[in-house]
Amino acid sequence: MIVVFTGNGKGKTTACLGQMIRALGQGKRAAMFQFIKGPWISGEHKFVDLLSSSLKKNFLIYRGGKGFVGILGDKLPFRVHQRAALLTLKKVQQAIQSKKWDLVVLDEVNVAVSLKLLKARDVLRVISQASPQKVIILSGRNAPLSFIRRADLVTEMKEIKHPYQKGKKAQVGFEF
Repeated sequence: MIVVFTGNGKGKTTACLGQMIRALGQGKRAAMFQFIKGPWISGEHKFVDLLSSSLKKNFLIYRGGKGFVGILGDKLPFRVHQRAALLTLKKVQQAIQSKKWDLVVLDEVNVAVSLKLLKARDVLRVISQASPQKVIILSGRNAPLSFIRRADLVTEMKEIKHPYQKGKKAQVGFEF
């Protein structure tokens, strides 16, 4: 099953994490590969550190991104972000081929494609290698139409109101 979580509203990564916890609770193995989020430590990364060793082997979050691209003080060359995205996609391909993971999340992959760090066709090629029993989730704003067409389930998170609109910064423990 291919799932897309997209839209400008908050909750895409949170929905992915919820699906991962649900899978873990059912005895399945879940892996998330983050394409944009990078060097900072968020709540989900701290959570993984709290897991027992027996649960850790079934729950992975791989931070492949180098951070926001071209905004919020990013000074890295575009090619550094692009290389990181390509390496993360290669890790996704290895995870799918390994057959270890029942659920594979490509967090912010839609953003990576919209920023031209990756090509949509390359992502589709990689996820097409997954068995029909595996769940693949593609998340992030600006999902390409090709992802939406390929998906079995698409959910759009719609922003109605957000504290950022009033100049408030992201809250620790709520947004990261």
